Amino acid sequence: MNELAQWCADCLRAGPGIREPGVLVPLSGDASFRRYFRYTAAGHTWVAVHAPPDKEKNREFVQVRALLQQAAVPVPALLGHDENRGFLLLSDLGDRLLLPELSVTQVDHRYRQALQQIVAMQAGVAPADAGLPAYDGCRLQDEMALFPQWFLGQLLQYTPSASEQQMLDSLFARLVDSAVAQPQRFVHRDYHARNIMILDDDRLATIDFQDAVIGPVLYDPVSLLKDCYVRWPRERVLGWLDDYLAMAAAAGILRREAGDWVYAFDAMGLQRHIKVLGIFARLWLRDGKAGYLGDLTRVLGYTLEALSLHEAFADADDWFREVILPKASAQDWFRVADIDGVRR
Repeated sequence: MNELAQWCADCLRAGPGIREPGVLVPLSGDASFRRYFRYTAAGHTWVAVHAPPDKEKNREFVQVRALLQQAAVPVPALLGHDENRGFLLLSDLGDRLLLPELSVTQVDHRYRQALQQIVAMQAGVAPADAGLPAYDGCRLQDEMALFPQWFLGQLLQYTPSASEQQMLDSLFARLVDSAVAQPQRFVHRDYHARNIMILDDDRLATIDFQDAVIGPVLYDPVSLLKDCYVRWPRERVLGWLDDYLAMAAAAGILRREAGDWVYAFDAMGLQRHIKVLGIFARLWLRDGKAGYLGDLTRVLGYTLEALSLHEAFADADDWFREVILPKASAQDWFRVADIDGVRR
């Protein structure tokens, strides 16, 4: 990546005035087409990104980064952006992702920090002025359509019958109704422990926010507390949800007496996890990214748990357990330990 290295050198020469040539070292990637590098020069480091502009939301990244910075949410500083080539130069937030540091003794502290950050994003970004797309019913429906297409049809090689598809359509409509009935605020849309950094001063910073929208207030809390990459006992999850509701109510984001927030939380989680089952299957089958297969059973476990806890989902719960779970359990990626046995 000589071209990227030269561009970084030019940015630093024009900005901080660093004239010493630097070195690019690849960093681990993610589920996107973005490639990350650490650029080192004159004893300092930055993060360089090559994000093909025809495949990645670079303009949105720059826009949302500015919104979050204005809301006093820690985000990487932007030192340079070449829109045509898809180059970005960012401050280096370090290597401390939240996920590997979520110990039993630390998780309460870290999740409360993260929930405070969610409230700061929701309170600090005005929906009417943000210029972000709406996370509306059509978009929520389109996301869940990935489940029958990729998880059922492609991964499990199963085509739902007409009555099964009708049941799924009814479930999806119920989940959309719950989501759009919530207060609509800033949504990071992928706020979980792999997209949260721990800074040297112990604050949390957020990354990977280019897909932000205006949508249901419970979406980011669900992403964090029902993380696709780590799972905690439901009692603790509900305690953290209660913490979020108290913080959000104090900030004027929601009214606690306005509805059944536990149902809305579980319904929001169902929407997300049904979508993610389709996305993780697609990442493997279309993009050759096998690393997400190991997380599929955990996501399916979240789905089964939420279905089992509310009578409104009874038909879908029976179908998932009697039809889909046996088919999934025959797959090489399936891990029985990640399936919760909760039933109504």
